[in-house]
Amino acid sequence: MHDHEGDTVPHGAHGRPRTWPEHWAAFKRSPFLPAVVLMFILAAAAGLFAGSYTYAMANPAPRHIPTAVVTTPAAPEQKAFVVGMEKALDASLRLTGYATYDAARNAVDDQREYAVLRARGAGVELDVAGASGASVAQLLSEAAAKVGPATGVHVTVRDIKPLQQGDPRGLALFYISLAAVIIGFVGAIQLSVHARGLNPPERIAFILAYALLGGFAIAAVADWWLGALRLPFVESWMILALTMFTSGMVFTMFNTLMGRWAMIPTWGLMVLLGNPSSGGAVSWPLLPSVLGAIGRWLPPGASVNAQHTAVYFGGHQHAFPFLVLAGWSAVSCTVFWVWRHRHPGGREPSPAPAHAADA
Repeated sequence: MHDHEGDTVPHGAHGRPRTWPEHWAAFKRSPFLPAVVLMFILAAAAGLFAGSYTYAMANPAPRHIPTAVVTTPAAPEQKAFVVGMEKALDASLRLTGYATYDAARNAVDDQREYAVLRARGAGVELDVAGASGASVAQLLSEAAAKVGPATGVHVTVRDIKPLQQGDPRGLALFYISLAAVIIGFVGAIQLSVHARGLNPPERIAFILAYALLGGFAIAAVADWWLGALRLPFVESWMILALTMFTSGMVFTMFNTLMGRWAMIPTWGLMVLLGNPSSGGAVSWPLLPSVLGAIGRWLPPGASVNAQHTAVYFGGHQHAFPFLVLAGWSAVSCTVFWVWRHRHPGGREPSPAPAHAADA
């Protein structure tokens, strides 16, 4: 005979099977929900990361290339060459006339134009500027070498603003700016994990401190150690530091507004959208028009723009990229400060000493 005395008989609420709503409530309280959400977010981020860079950089195509033209009374060779170039490029040269070569060259130095075209004897001379955009200069040079013989026009191509010897592809500035952007927000993430107790003024101060140190380290490695670039050191250092600070504060702003999910908008803004549209790897005239338009207004594009001008076009620096970086920093700091009570970090004020309380 089977003895049932040792069996435990379920009874009451604790003995019945869980309902689906109860299972879901328990799942939401467990660490498995954020883990599952992260699993799908990371998969989507991987695809978007590859897609954004491939879309912007895999097959760059010109739309409108700003080109200075030194006007002459009659230059039929010049007109034939322009028509041939536009057909070969399947794009238009956005031509702007200048009375003198010096005026056209100044427009290139001011980065309003990417090339200079002028009549030269029985042919034409095309001056490209590798420092304005290596990809644009290469595209124009290769097209000109084919169009000249096809149109019967003798073409001379010169690079009037070549890249530095240690950076023949013009990518070093993009890489150092990319380092500043990524380390900028990764540093803020690490502060939120390992120095969670920092109060708002302390958090801003430490982001500024690692930005200054990190910017110095990036510039020193690229210039002094590797010799890849000859930098105007202080100016490049300050641009990198401002970039790192801006990136760190952008994450801090999103961390204030969105808590633990702050990495999603930060990664989307700075990496998925900002870096491919920065003009560092592929020049703005060759990017899809939307990316080329918005890239200047985002921190990565502003950083590349300012650094590019500092290194290759000294004396022609523009205020715009600095205003973009300063604007993002100011907005991020303001949002963080106004809603600092929502930030997951910080610490409670120290209790007053007993004798002070008795007084």
